[in-house]
Amino acid sequence: PLVSGAAAAPAGWPAPPLRGAPPPKKPRPPPGGPGGGAPAPTPQPARHAGRALAGPRIDWIRTLAAKGPAPLAAAHLRHRPPHTGGAMLHCVLLDCSASMLRGQRLALAKGLLQAWGAHCYRRRETLAVIGFSGDAARLIRAPAKATARQDWIAPIAGGGGSPAHAAIALAEHVMARHRRQAPGAHITLWLLSDARFQPLPPRPALADQCTVIDFDTGARALGRARQLAQAWQAGYAPAAALTNPLSTRFR
Repeated sequence: PLVSGAAAAPAGWPAPPLRGAPPPKKPRPPPGGPGGGAPAPTPQPARHAGRALAGPRIDWIRTLAAKGPAPLAAAHLRHRPPHTGGAMLHCVLLDCSASMLRGQRLALAKGLLQAWGAHCYRRRETLAVIGFSGDAARLIRAPAKATARQDWIAPIAGGGGSPAHAAIALAEHVMARHRRQAPGAHITLWLLSDARFQPLPPRPALADQCTVIDFDTGARALGRARQLAQAWQAGYAPAAALTNPLSTRFR
């Protein structure tokens, strides 16, 4: 029988609930899902999922050096070596010779050095800079943690010859001393030069990785920087392929 005052439901529709009656209970699903069995475990967020998905950290400086002027591809990716408890040292050899003053090459190299300094500062890594020109190499910045202030870059001047062998010898001395102080250190050497010198110097023995950044551009380029990179079995990149990407990547 219908409750007084209630309208009859159309055929096939459920009857309206009685006034004041409790709402009908929803049937409980069987344990473990439709098929029964043991209850399904509640999904839990994986620990360090983001870290696992990220994988090894990409070394963007070496990646861009490997990419060169070509579009970025998976084969260009370079990853940072795992830390073994030691520090990471970036040893930069900056060619300050007269030939680097042509076409503002030295200015571009200093801008690149500034971008790298900011990159090392964010990663709390060690930076050393050796300049070479005239007839000698000099330690512009002794190995130390990179800092936010980089006002030491602007005063770097250029002129004279390209004593590359003296720069390599000084770099070996700096790296050997750093290796004694930090035995587990990973050392990367960067040569920023147009490589307009002869003969080509030997590869620095204490560097774990070497990369040659070529500032010799134009129709009269000699190609010695590429020859040096091949002799060293080092990474190679023309400076033009790095200056713009690094200025945006490490802004």
